[in-house]
Amino acid sequence: MDNSVQDSPYRMTLGLNVLNHLGLNLYSNIPAVLSEVVANAWDADAENVDVEIDKGNSRIVITDDGHGMNEQDINGKYLYVGYRKRDNPDERITPKWGRLPMGRKGIGKLSLFSIARLVEVHTVKDGVKSGFVMRLEKIQEKITNHNRGDIYNPEPIDPSGIRIDRGTQIILTDLKKTLHQAIPALRKRLARRFSVIGEDQHFAVRINGDKVGIADRDYFHKVQHIWFYGEKSRAYSEQAPDAEHRELRPAEIPDIAEQVHGWIGTVKVSGDLKDEDDNLNKIVLMVRGKLAQEDVLEDFNEGGIYTKYLIGEINADFLDLDNKDDIATSSRQKIIEDDPRYQALKKFVYIELKHIQNSWSGLRDKEGTIKALEVPAIKDWFRGLSKDDRKRAGAIFGKINRAVDSPEDKKRLMKYSVLAFESLRYKGNLDALERISPENLEALVEIFESLDDIEATLYHQIVRERIEVIKILQEKVEENAREKAVQQHLFTHLWLLDPSWERATETPRMEQSVAKEFAGIDANLTDEEREGRVDIRYTTTSGKHVIVELKRAGRRVSSSEIVNQVSKYRNALRKVLREASKSNEPIEVVCVVGRELVDWDEENGREESAEMLAAKGVRVVMYQELIDNAYRAYKRFLEKSQETGRVFNLIKSLDEDGVLFEPRFAPAQDGGLRI
Repeated sequence: MDNSVQDSPYRMTLGLNVLNHLGLNLYSNIPAVLSEVVANAWDADAENVDVEIDKGNSRIVITDDGHGMNEQDINGKYLYVGYRKRDNPDERITPKWGRLPMGRKGIGKLSLFSIARLVEVHTVKDGVKSGFVMRLEKIQEKITNHNRGDIYNPEPIDPSGIRIDRGTQIILTDLKKTLHQAIPALRKRLARRFSVIGEDQHFAVRINGDKVGIADRDYFHKVQHIWFYGEKSRAYSEQAPDAEHRELRPAEIPDIAEQVHGWIGTVKVSGDLKDEDDNLNKIVLMVRGKLAQEDVLEDFNEGGIYTKYLIGEINADFLDLDNKDDIATSSRQKIIEDDPRYQALKKFVYIELKHIQNSWSGLRDKEGTIKALEVPAIKDWFRGLSKDDRKRAGAIFGKINRAVDSPEDKKRLMKYSVLAFESLRYKGNLDALERISPENLEALVEIFESLDDIEATLYHQIVRERIEVIKILQEKVEENAREKAVQQHLFTHLWLLDPSWERATETPRMEQSVAKEFAGIDANLTDEEREGRVDIRYTTTSGKHVIVELKRAGRRVSSSEIVNQVSKYRNALRKVLREASKSNEPIEVVCVVGRELVDWDEENGREESAEMLAAKGVRVVMYQELIDNAYRAYKRFLEKSQETGRVFNLIKSLDEDGVLFEPRFAPAQDGGLRI
């Protein structure tokens, strides 16, 4: 030995304070801590691990049937923080089952103090019982005292108080965290942290007596497409009962000649990846059967829509070889990113992601077309297209299927895409649709709204709706419906009286004032005057104040009678307008009658009547003329737009009863073995 070193006046010491950094607050959740205990049981060649969650007494007990520990093992390995079992060639493979140990840094046991202030360890090896108690409070007192090189001495337990006959039992009490999680949730979290739980590995884990299995991960039933790596991983594919696409992929990483196994899948609806407080939209990394990194996907700058549907698990045991440097960070929850082994893995995963992106896009496109054509109206429209146009339309269906999950959103985009498709087809510019990617599919709406001839197609839809309104009015008149029903229909659709009156303007205060004035006039009407009309209404629209009076269909009146009666209402309205400082605003009066006016029978009577009425700002409209003129004008437009009408028949059908891409909800599958 170098005497200069031997005689050095300097020395390095480690205080217990290092425990704060190494493990006393290593994890923040119960499943992560339980994972460390389960991993220790695996390393101890245990076949059974039983976890008892006692919420009533706020206690957790973990018992395994592994090889246990004697006093020498407890002091030299378990209580030796930082003990590296893999430095000993005899401990690199477990003696009974030939397992590769999960532990490496020797600090996992400290994670127990992340959730409990008191830890009891009972253990039996070769029939000899040993036990001790560790109290967080005592450890922290030692740390606070700052005694360099200080030693913490756990309290021994009388062997007579140890109830197990083999293996190790850890009892956690005085818990820091409330046991609020449901047992099924804990089972789920534990199942997702290990890939070695199952009969084929002789490793059973139970929570409150119930075995944990791969099915407890509770996500395989959501997988629509799955890519698995190597024949060893085919069992993963079999765990996804509803997968519509299964693909075997190479398992070797060419750059380093190492193997992986595992799978990457996509779900049908991205919302399926939201699982209570756990986000399933990730690719976990497993090493030696235990979770090593929560999400590999976050290390990639991938923005494609397909990433929102991804879920998977990659097992890469080569990241933890005994003759290589430890690649895990001190938190044990992430891999050191700049390690060449991890960089090689990332390159492999990236290539696979691009393959999956292309494959997924094709599968979703095909599915989109199939689902769209299940709607009869779309199928009929699709059949009317040329072969090349069908291909383009199918591409749009696929993009919609990739871009959105909601049936309502898909229906909305389908409507816009059909309209844009038809308009661009007329212009011979369907290539514009090919430039739209699923990521900017909403651009369909912008294209739709910016096309010159779309105004005509939208007008066509309005026309169809208005013809239905006209037909209803016709039916009411022909059925000699009560005047009240006819009057309400006209007031709801004022454009029947004047195309410029698209909608009435709500003016509650004005209407109240006018109604009050009109009520005074009504009170002074003679019985004959009151009997002669159905109702009189006031509204404002298109910058005008409008009075509409309906006469009974069978009653004949003269122009002078109309002028005398409506003049009263005009004067009352004018009074209200003066009080509201609106005296200059125009007033129009419309009188709807069922029979020709009396003075129209005279020679030139109709022309003279029109002049008299116009002078007073009044016009007379007959029910049947109103219907005939409106229907004739709109029908002419429809007859010239049969092709556009075909498109809107499709849109109408989608609006009424088309259900696109209804999501599938498959039940969870019970059972399952370890992969």
